[in-house]
Amino acid sequence: MSEDLVHIGPYSFRSRLFVGTGKYKDVAQTEAALVASGAEVVTVALRRVELKERGEGSLMALLMSRRWTILPNTAGCYTVDEAVRTCRLARELGFHPEGQPPLVKLEVIGDQKTLFPDNEATVEAAKILVKEGFVVLPYCIDDPIVCRKLEEAGCAAVMPLAAPIGSGLGIRNKHNVMIIREHSKVPVIVDAGVGTASDAAVAMELGCDGVLMNTAIAHAKDPVLMAEAMREGVSAGRKAFLAGRMPRRAYANASSPLDGLIE
Repeated sequence: MSEDLVHIGPYSFRSRLFVGTGKYKDVAQTEAALVASGAEVVTVALRRVELKERGEGSLMALLMSRRWTILPNTAGCYTVDEAVRTCRLARELGFHPEGQPPLVKLEVIGDQKTLFPDNEATVEAAKILVKEGFVVLPYCIDDPIVCRKLEEAGCAAVMPLAAPIGSGLGIRNKHNVMIIREHSKVPVIVDAGVGTASDAAVAMELGCDGVLMNTAIAHAKDPVLMAEAMREGVSAGRKAFLAGRMPRRAYANASSPLDGLIE
């Protein structure tokens, strides 16, 4: 398992848990949860963080410490232009490792109440960003056709939602996720809707390549302990997928053979 890497464009990671940096009590709690999660990639909403505040104890100082690969995201963007400009800003801030192309999570929101993505706008923005050399990870509906179009546009992964952002409902449509995984030639990372460690394990058991979450950890009663639980859930689910589960049967199947029983 030590070399069971997930490859996203030119990037490779051992951890398949991707975590957010918002909604925590303070920066100290954020740092403790990130460490406990074992994540190598953390995402930050550029439109919701104070970029100029870089003093000791600030979120930007933590992010610029180079302890993690930073995945800037375009949360809060409702148009193609907003999303593209935000990604260009991320590139100028130099979050990506030197010599590597910038890694970005693309979100173009279509509805303020549900935070469902605007699929057409997401595909359009993805095409622009890919041409500009970005490694694009798009947040999208759990729609196999949309995922296919995003892959064809050159995205390095697809990130279908499990349920609405921040809902904690878990995977609502396992069948769609399985179809997306079956037909995708790029990594599939479940994004949004995970509520607890068992949800993360299910996503991985379905064959997904990773899980991204924020609220499920940050809004837990004990975020640091939940981060550790999510780490173990993702690991357990991945191992179960690789091991291959037993067939489902309609009736009992004795664990011990019946032949040779003493009469």
